[in-house]
Amino acid sequence: MLRRGLVVSAALGAGVLLGGEWEHWRASRRLLGAHPGAGDRRAIVVLGYGNRGARANWVNRYRVRAALRALTATADDVLVMCGGSVEGPVPEADILARHARELGYAGPMLLDRESRTTEENIRNAIPLIEDADRIVIASGAVHAEKARAHLWQQRPDLAERLVRGHEYRFGEVTLMKPIEAVIGRRRMHRAAARNAPTG
Repeated sequence: MLRRGLVVSAALGAGVLLGGEWEHWRASRRLLGAHPGAGDRRAIVVLGYGNRGARANWVNRYRVRAALRALTATADDVLVMCGGSVEGPVPEADILARHARELGYAGPMLLDRESRTTEENIRNAIPLIEDADRIVIASGAVHAEKARAHLWQQRPDLAERLVRGHEYRFGEVTLMKPIEAVIGRRRMHRAAARNAPTG
């Protein structure tokens, strides 16, 4: 009986983890554009996460790694770091930028130090990405999908230039993916309800 319970628990746990992987895989492929520009200029928008200290926490380190994976050797890339001083004294944009430099990134960066929400991240990034031929949102896959939805709402012409990044990898931060998937879906549904036409 005990063995059967352990098998059932293991199967349920595996199902939850695989469900999280599936949802993140799907999210990484949704709300992309169909008409990128003809050139090679790419803007990779890195969304900051609440950071109490001056050094990047594990979420911000993950997001920077995802951004760096999206770089291409032949493209004219720029990293756009987004995030204000939400939970600590140092703007998230500065924390992200410092970590990218620590990992060896030596290319151009633009910083938005004012944003306090994902919607503001996108609004404040728009002037920094208008000249890009292709736009990548670097975050967790579900959060990146939410940010892409904001860009479609605010500037659908720029959203047409959205392309896939490399934020999704099977087996990476697997334990967090089911939690992020549930929270992300709820936030997406609430945002959709707020933006739905009334009357």
